[in-house]
Amino acid sequence: MLKRFMSYYKPHIKMLSLDMGASLLISVIGMVYPVVTNKMLNEYIPQKMYSTIVVAGIIVLALYVLRMLLRYFVQYYGHVIGVKMQSKMRQDLFSHLQKLPFRFYDNHETGKIMTRITSDLFEVCELAHHGPENLLISSVMIVLSFVYLITIDPILTLIIFTCVPILIIVTMHLRKAMKQAFDDRRKSNAIINASVESSVTGIRVTKAYTNSEREVEKFRIGDDAFVNSSGRAYSAMAKFHSSTTFITDVFNVFILIAGGLFLYSGRISFGDYSTFIVSVNMFIGPVNTLIGFMEQFQNGVSGFKRFVEIMEEEPEKEADDAKELTDVQGVIEFKDVTYSYEPENEVLHNVNLRLEKGRKLALVGPSGGGKTTLCHLLPNFYRLEDGNGSVLIDGTDIKELSLDSLRRNIGIVQQDVFLFVGTIRENILYGRPDATEEEVIEAAKRANIHDYVMTLEKGYDTEIGERGVKLSGGQKQRLSIARVFLKDPAILILDEATSALDNTTEVLIQEALDELCKGRTTLVVAHRLSTIRNADEIAVVIDGEIKERGTHEELMAQGGTYKDLYSLQFRDNDIFE
Repeated sequence: MLKRFMSYYKPHIKMLSLDMGASLLISVIGMVYPVVTNKMLNEYIPQKMYSTIVVAGIIVLALYVLRMLLRYFVQYYGHVIGVKMQSKMRQDLFSHLQKLPFRFYDNHETGKIMTRITSDLFEVCELAHHGPENLLISSVMIVLSFVYLITIDPILTLIIFTCVPILIIVTMHLRKAMKQAFDDRRKSNAIINASVESSVTGIRVTKAYTNSEREVEKFRIGDDAFVNSSGRAYSAMAKFHSSTTFITDVFNVFILIAGGLFLYSGRISFGDYSTFIVSVNMFIGPVNTLIGFMEQFQNGVSGFKRFVEIMEEEPEKEADDAKELTDVQGVIEFKDVTYSYEPENEVLHNVNLRLEKGRKLALVGPSGGGKTTLCHLLPNFYRLEDGNGSVLIDGTDIKELSLDSLRRNIGIVQQDVFLFVGTIRENILYGRPDATEEEVIEAAKRANIHDYVMTLEKGYDTEIGERGVKLSGGQKQRLSIARVFLKDPAILILDEATSALDNTTEVLIQEALDELCKGRTTLVVAHRLSTIRNADEIAVVIDGEIKERGTHEELMAQGGTYKDLYSLQFRDNDIFE
C-alpha cells in the first residue's frame, strides 16, 4: 500500500523536493533563536557589545522574514501537490469504477462509493501535503535541538530526554485503538451518505407515500451510529492527546528541577539555563506536531485504505487477444447456458436458443424466471463461468470479443430509463457523441420525439433535470429510443420497454420500437403479450428453463402456459389488437 501511495508523488517529485528543501530551511532557521539567545546572555550582554546585539537582532528578523516566505511556499505549493495527487487518485478511482462489473454495483451502495471519491480522498490529500513536511520539520528540529543541547551540557540533556522512550511507548500503545476508532467513524460516515443519496433520489416516492417521518427515522439511526462512532474515535483521540501532552509537560518539569540544581551547583551558567528552557520548548513544539500528525495519519491511512479496496476490485475481464466485433450479421445463440448470481441460487439452467439475423425473439413468463438475466448475458454484463455454456454472436463466443466492440453493436431499451443531467441533445448524443446535428434530429424524428422537442422554448437545448424529471414517462422512453437510433446497433434488446406506459403512450412508443427493430436482430422481454404477437418466435421462460417455443399462433394452439398467460391478460381487459 505504501508503494502505491508513493507512486502518486512521482509526477511532482521536483516540486516536492523544493517543498522539502524549504521545510528543511524552516527547521534550521528555527534553531537560530536559541543560539542567539545563548550568545546574548553569555557574551554580548555581559561584554556590553551593543552594536553586535542590534546586528544579531536584525539578522534574526531577516531570517524570520525568510522563514515567513518559505512557510508561504510550503503551505501553498504543498497543498497544490496534495490536491493534484487527490485529483489523480480520484480520476484513477472513477476510471476504475467504469471498468468494474455489474456484480460490484449490485453489492455496493452509491452513497458509500461517493464517500470514497470525496471525503476519503480529501483526508488522503491532507496527509499527502502535511505528512512529509511535518515529519521533516519536526524530525530535524528534534535532532538539531538535541545536538545543540548536548553541546551545552550532555548530562542535563540526557536527563531531560529520558521522557522520549516513554512518549514513544505510549504513542504506539494508543495509536492502534485510535486507528480502529477512526476506521469505524469513516464507515459510519459512508452509511449516512448512502442514506442521503437514497432518500434524495427517492424523494417523490417518499412524498407520495407520506413516509417523510420514516425516512427521517432511518437517517437518524445512521446519524446516531455516526455520532457514537465519532464519540469512540474522539475518546481514543482524547486519551492519545492527553497522555502524550502530559509526557511533554514533564519535559518542562525536568528542565525546571534538573536545570535549577545544575545552575545552583555552578555546573551551568544562567545563559545556558535560559537556552535550555528556550531549546526544550522548541523541542516540545515539534513533538506535539508529531503527536497531532498521528491523528491526521490515521485519517489519511484509513481513507487511502478504502481507496485501495476499490482499486483492487477485479475489473471486467476480456481475453488478452480479444477480437473486435465487426461486420455484425446479428446471429445470436445461447448454448447450454447455466447461470447463478449466487452459488446456491441457479437462475438459468441449460438454456439453448438461436436467433437468426434480423429476427425477433420474445421472452415471456413469470417475473424472476430469468428473462432479464438472458438479456444481461448477451452484452457480457455478467460473465459465464467456464463449463456453464456459451453465448455466441455470428458464431463467435462473446468471451473472445472485446467488451467495447461487443457493446457498441448492442442497443438496449429498458423499462427504467436512465437519463443524465443535461439537455435533450446531450442525452441523445450519448448514443454516439460524434454524431452531427442532422443525425440527432433524424434519430429524434424516428423515435417520435422531435415534434415535442420543437414545442419547447429551448428545443434540443432544454435541460431535463435529474434523471429526466421534467419529462413524462413516455417522453423519457422516446428519448432513450432516439439514443439507440443514433447508436444504430445491429442487435437490439428491449427489456419491458413499454410495460410502465399507458395504452395511448404505448401506441406511440410501439411505433417507434417497430421502426427501431427493422433490420435488427431483436431480443424482447415483455409482460404485455400484445406487444410481441408479431415476433418471429416466442419463448416461455419459467424457473430458468425454456418451457415452450413457437409463434403466437403455435403457442396458442398448444394450449400451454403461454395461452394461459394470454387468456389471463385478455380477461383483465388489456388491449391486444
